[in-house]
Amino acid sequence: MLRLGVATRAETFERMRDPLAALDIEVVSIETAERSVPIGAGPFPSIDVGFVYPPRLAEGGVADALLAVPWVNDREAVLRSRQKGETIARLSRAGVPVPETVVVSDPADEATLRAAYERVGSPAVVKPNATTRGIGVTKVADLDSFLGVCDYLDLVHDYRATGDRSFLVQGYFPDARDYRVTVLDGSVVGAVERRTDGWVHNVHRGGEARPVELPDRERALAERAARALGIDWVGVDLLVSDGRAVVSETNARPTIDDGKYRAGFWDELAAVVRSRATES
Repeated sequence: MLRLGVATRAETFERMRDPLAALDIEVVSIETAERSVPIGAGPFPSIDVGFVYPPRLAEGGVADALLAVPWVNDREAVLRSRQKGETIARLSRAGVPVPETVVVSDPADEATLRAAYERVGSPAVVKPNATTRGIGVTKVADLDSFLGVCDYLDLVHDYRATGDRSFLVQGYFPDARDYRVTVLDGSVVGAVERRTDGWVHNVHRGGEARPVELPDRERALAERAARALGIDWVGVDLLVSDGRAVVSETNARPTIDDGKYRAGFWDELAAVVRSRATES
């Protein structure tokens, strides 16, 4: 039986264990965080292939070196999706529609900030470059509010331990329909529409997700984005407003959810896992 190592959230591990076991793939938990790792002492169980590179990159590097196996989504795939600015830049270069975006490297002077805001227009969305789950995302309706948010970011970024000191300024899409689309091996396998009473639709911020049949245009857009980034297992966030559809973000570590995937999903996932295992 093939052994697949999973270092992502508990929900993903629990939900994939039984379906893949029925397809002769044993799902094994790989704990990389909040523990000690004695180098050279065999601290991890033996596996043939990993699912998604561990969430903490430093600890993940230790596990990767000791396990010495291929990953369905390796470190580079995770990084291409983790840094929002890089993701948007790669997608834009590939001709994939994205929101009007300016990446700001802090600290920046007021003239630079004013120019960024004026390019995007009002209202604008400000988001940290590397956070997840909608953390730190803010909508600003005027220049003074935008500069105030930037002042606050200056204080945060002044802390020495802060690694990434950049943020994105993006155009706002009013009354947008918000989709999270899951793409496996270049093909859409499921999608949900996220809704909330506010403007941030992330389910970790109180949004509700319901499975939907994605229109052909949005399906093709999500698949184009996955191909442009070269990521086998990826969540693609789409915003659709006033006849326009764009890719707002991607996630190379999407949680496996219940009941949103097309028939045959587990067979397709098993095939991808087996294919990647042959690269070892």
